[in-house]
Order: sequence, then C-alpha cells, then structure tokens
Amino acid sequence: METITCYRPTGQKELDLVEQSGFKSWPPRLPEQPIFYPVTNEGYAIELTQWNVTDSGCGYVTKFEVNKVFMDKYPIKTVGGKNHTEWWVPAEDLAELNKNIVGKIEIIAKYEKS
Repeated sequence: METITCYRPTGQKELDLVEQSGFKSWPPRLPEQPIFYPVTNEGYAIELTQWNVTDSGCGYVTKFEVNKVFMDKYPIKTVGGKNHTEWWVPAEDLAELNKNIVGKIEIIAKYEKS
C-alpha cells in the first residue's frame, strides 16, 4: 500500500481533539469550514503555522500518512507561491480521509508567539 505524506498547521483546540482520538483522526469541520486542507510540504505548513500564531499564540505543524489511492481523488491546488500547495477535501469526506490515515498523526514542530 502506497501512502502520501500530508502536513497540516494545527491550533491548540484542534490538536486537543486529535489527541483525544489517540492521534488517529481529525475532528469534524465546523459549519463555516467546508474544506479540510492538508498541505503537500513541510515548508508551507511551517509558514501557515507561523502566520496563525499571531492569532492564537501557539501553533503546531503536524504530519500524517494517507493511502495514496484515497488522496488521488483530490487534485493538488496551488494557492499562492509555487510551494503553497494543498489538497481541498470537502468536509463531508473527512470521515473517509480519517479511515485512510496510516499510522498516527505526528506533531513535528511547535511555534509560539514571541
């Protein structure tokens, strides 16, 4: 089984919910969040996390593996610079994405407001 590495900037509230799942799944999206967007590279995830730290005071970069067959359904979108690439997974597909996570969601970096 081939997997794809995904990264996600994550705030404390979302991370607390991920931790409650045993680091195995992402929480459902809120009504005003129609898309779950993991990003394709660590650098972009770091940039997003650092930008978001100004709002919340703390942010995390997470990394997780997803079955490639599942992720292939979603084209990669470029949303700015050439390394600003992400998948747009509709909120209604998030439960299926969670079923396709291989292993655990890992915290690979933490950033705090200085």
